[in-house]
Amino acid sequence: MPKQRITKEMVVEAAFEIARGDGFEQVTVKRIADRLSCSVQPIYSYCCNMEGLRQEVAAQTDRFVHEYVAARINPDDFFAGTGKAYIQLAQEEPHLFKLFILHPRSQISSLKELYQSETNPQMADMIAAQLQLSTAQAQALHLHMLIYTIGIGTILSVTTPGIPIGEIYAQQGQAFQAFFRQTLAQGTDDECRPIESEGFS
Repeated sequence: MPKQRITKEMVVEAAFEIARGDGFEQVTVKRIADRLSCSVQPIYSYCCNMEGLRQEVAAQTDRFVHEYVAARINPDDFFAGTGKAYIQLAQEEPHLFKLFILHPRSQISSLKELYQSETNPQMADMIAAQLQLSTAQAQALHLHMLIYTIGIGTILSVTTPGIPIGEIYAQQGQAFQAFFRQTLAQGTDDECRPIESEGFS
């Protein structure tokens, strides 16, 4: 029987699955080789360094997360559905959630830049239409909910045996109501100012 040819795609997929199950810190050349039932030699030929492999796994994680979230969004309640999908991700795929949130992001020097680089520019318009807000108000609300959802999702991803997801959803809903009231109270004159000074994505 001919030997299986090990490809770069196979190495990245094996590393991704190890990171998914145990965290990226558990990804080693030996574990990848064991998973692929091969020697370490072909793994080293594709992994000059672990940072390069981490970038490959992070890119695959990004694709996984976007597909995961898109498949779980309720089109009738896109904004809330997106937030709940990220919470579900934190519960079901905690290692991938952390890898997605915590991977390095270069050329970012403000939260406004991070917001602009990471979010779909159409999201604020959709939120504005759904909640009858100005685009700037929608951006401010989006910003607050992103920060809150990432924070509470991170808590969920690192706690065991785990906080009931219903409790997390309820807390998320309370945060939305508070931020929504705050957004309305701030008016429309300087809506973009909070994002420029405190923005996030």
